[in-house]
Amino acid sequence: MVNGSPLRIGVLGCAEIARRRMLPAFAACPATEVVAVASRDRERARETARPYGCHAVTGYRALLADPDVDAVYVPLPAALHAHWTRAALEAGKHVLAEKPVALEPARTAELFALAERRGLALMENVMFVHHPQHEAVRKLAADGSLGELRSLHAEFTVPRRPADDIRYREDLGGGALWDTGVYPLRAALHLLGPELALLASHLSDPGGLGVPSAGTALLVHTPTSTAVTLGFGLDHAYRSAYTLTGSRSALTLTHAFTPPATHVPRLLPEEDPLEPADQVALAVAAFARAAARGRSFAADTTVRQSELLAQIAGAPPAGSRRDR
Repeated sequence: MVNGSPLRIGVLGCAEIARRRMLPAFAACPATEVVAVASRDRERARETARPYGCHAVTGYRALLADPDVDAVYVPLPAALHAHWTRAALEAGKHVLAEKPVALEPARTAELFALAERRGLALMENVMFVHHPQHEAVRKLAADGSLGELRSLHAEFTVPRRPADDIRYREDLGGGALWDTGVYPLRAALHLLGPELALLASHLSDPGGLGVPSAGTALLVHTPTSTAVTLGFGLDHAYRSAYTLTGSRSALTLTHAFTPPATHVPRLLPEEDPLEPADQVALAVAAFARAAARGRSFAADTTVRQSELLAQIAGAPPAGSRRDR
C-alpha cells in the first residue's frame, strides 16, 4: 500500500515470467494493482494486458511517463535490466527488477544509491529468499542442531530450452551464471552472510549453446572456514537443492529455489514438516512493503552478490588463483 492505496504496477515487457507468474501474483495481492503493460509490439501488449483489464502501452518510455504508475516491474533480458531500472528510478518509480539488477557491480551499487537518494524502493526479484523454509534452515544452523558448519553445497540446474531462447544470446546477458548461478550464490549469502571469498571457478559450454551453459565455483566463508561449492547450468537434469553439513549432522533441502506453492518442506526427518508457502506472493508483498517505506530491499546483499558474480564470471579476487 502507498498512502493507503494499492501500489500501482506497470510491467515493462511481456516476458514469460511476467505472464506466467508475476502478473497473476500482482493481481492477487491486495497491496498491488496492475495498471499498465508495455511492449514494443502493440498487439502483444494488448493480449498480455487484457486478462487484467489494464492499459496496454506501446513502448517502455511511454509507460514510464504514465503518472498512474507508481512502480515498475522489469522482466527484460539481463543485459537490459540496468538501463531500464535507471530510467524507471529517474522517472520516480519504485522498481522490482529481475535478477541480476545489473551485470556489473559498480552499476548495481549506483542503482541502489540512486534509489536511496530519491526515496524509492529497488528490489531484485530473487523470490526464494522470501520462502520461510530458508529462515527455518538458518535457525537450525544457528542453534547448533547441525554442530559446527563444515560445508554448503548448492545447485540449480535446468534442462535445455529451444535454441532461440534468449538465455543463449550473449548480447542479451545470456548464460548459466546470470540465469541459474544467482540462486546458489544467493543461498550462500543468505545462509552464511557476506564474508565469502572466491577460490576458484570454471565456466564452460559442453552442449555448444553459444554461451557459458555450465559452471561451478568454490568459495570459503572466511570467519568459519566453511567450504562453499556452487553448481549451475542450462543443459542439465533439473536440480534445485542445497546441503548444509555440520560436525554432527547434515541437512538437505530439496525444492530449494522454485518450490510450488503447495510444496510441504521437511528439513530434518525428526522435525515436523513446515507449512507450504507461495514465495511469489511473498515476494510481491515484500516489494509492496519496501515501496511503502521508500526503502530498497537487501541492497547490501545484492551488491555483494553482484561483486561475487563478476568474480566468478572472470575477474579474479585479489591475491588468488582463478581456475578457468
